[in-house]
Amino acid sequence: MRAPIFFTAYVVLFGPAAALANPKPSEALSSQQILPHNFKPPQVFQNANLVRHTNLEKSYVRETINVAIENIDSKPQDQYYVPFAADVIDKVGGFDARDKKNPGTAPTQFFRITFPEPLPPKSQITLSITYHIRSALTPLPFKINQQDKQYLLHTFSTHTPSAYPTLKQKTKVKFPTTDIPDVIGGSPDRQGSTFTYGPYNDPIPAGFLSPATARYEYTRPLIHATLLERDIEVSHWGGNLASEERYWITNQGAQLLGHFDRVQWAATQYYSPPTAALRQLNVPLRAGAMNPYFTDDIGNVSTSRFRSSRKEANLELKPRYPVFGGWKYSFRIGWDADLRHFLRHLKTPEGGHVLKVPFLEGPRMSEGVSYAKVEVRVILPEGARNVKFETEVPLVAVEETVHRTFMDTVGRTTLKLTAMNVVDEARDKPLIVTYDYPFSAAFRKPITIFLGVMAVFVTAWGIGMLDVSIGKQS
Repeated sequence: MRAPIFFTAYVVLFGPAAALANPKPSEALSSQQILPHNFKPPQVFQNANLVRHTNLEKSYVRETINVAIENIDSKPQDQYYVPFAADVIDKVGGFDARDKKNPGTAPTQFFRITFPEPLPPKSQITLSITYHIRSALTPLPFKINQQDKQYLLHTFSTHTPSAYPTLKQKTKVKFPTTDIPDVIGGSPDRQGSTFTYGPYNDPIPAGFLSPATARYEYTRPLIHATLLERDIEVSHWGGNLASEERYWITNQGAQLLGHFDRVQWAATQYYSPPTAALRQLNVPLRAGAMNPYFTDDIGNVSTSRFRSSRKEANLELKPRYPVFGGWKYSFRIGWDADLRHFLRHLKTPEGGHVLKVPFLEGPRMSEGVSYAKVEVRVILPEGARNVKFETEVPLVAVEETVHRTFMDTVGRTTLKLTAMNVVDEARDKPLIVTYDYPFSAAFRKPITIFLGVMAVFVTAWGIGMLDVSIGKQS
């Protein structure tokens, strides 16, 4: 079961295998293609017009490139390359290219976009290419006092990197504030918090770069999860959908200069000034969520609050301590929900079911949250088979395993999905899982329990019938 897409995007690198397309559960998504170190894409296209928008309002960089591509070759072409620096490619995620008219000096590596149909000679197609880059912002200075402002450094090129010559282009950079003390490179047109470089009307050769840097104020935490493990457990007998998420979070902002002053921190709780420390996480949940919990390596964390109504639910989490730059915090949260809101039964002889859940839930913060690695496990009832799935999130690995728990016989079918370089925008993307659950499989658990209880009684009866006396009774 595959998600419909307008283009297929492959990552073309010089390293180990990776993947960026939707596969079958038992197959890899796609593979990294190893290219020669001096590889250069065929010059069969030119960018007639290119506009790049860079958004720095969150803790990660989000870029959108609108480009009109023209085939300058004598033959139809269907492969377009998007270049990235070698030290950036591993941080790129959420790569998407779509046809706007038909609603995806250092060593260079590429994403390859394959058109649904070859582009005829002298024809044009307009693409909207969107992606984000995690861990691309650097605090400067690297260390600050507890109540100082935090400044970030963004390094970029005023000309959009392209594997093809460009006739006309423009770059726009949106900052979260007007406090931008240092700008090096280019002569931008400044309008509030937006900088515009260009338009550049002279032809620009392929691979041309114009380095620039901008240092801007961002007194908020840079929330980054090195790993998120998310379990979704389906129980037909209990009519329950149990979710648990385990986080390993770090703040990538500026580190503390000196020691942490708890008295000074307590005083700021009365007027809540801007701070680069992470003090709270807000986790919106679906309406009907219940039985939430919040624990860490020590045990239960009582500094949390759960609000629920008929329309929404919200879990407010406060870590045991403020997470300043360079500090880490690991924890887990979980909750239950009524399975009827997520599962649909199909009238098929095989007992088909369709499960629709969010691929990612977790915190929703104004500064954004980035994830280096996300592992999602969908634990289906024992006896589920013919498992298929569909999601818009690019994956790097898919595995179908068996999860054994209390009173299981053969174990529960488990679908494990792994994604890299994910951001909180994936919250709105669903994960649809279909599977067959025969009527006979529903009685596997009761029969197992019944036989187990009978075995206990038979064993007890058998032991009671044994004569364990030492001598004969008179």
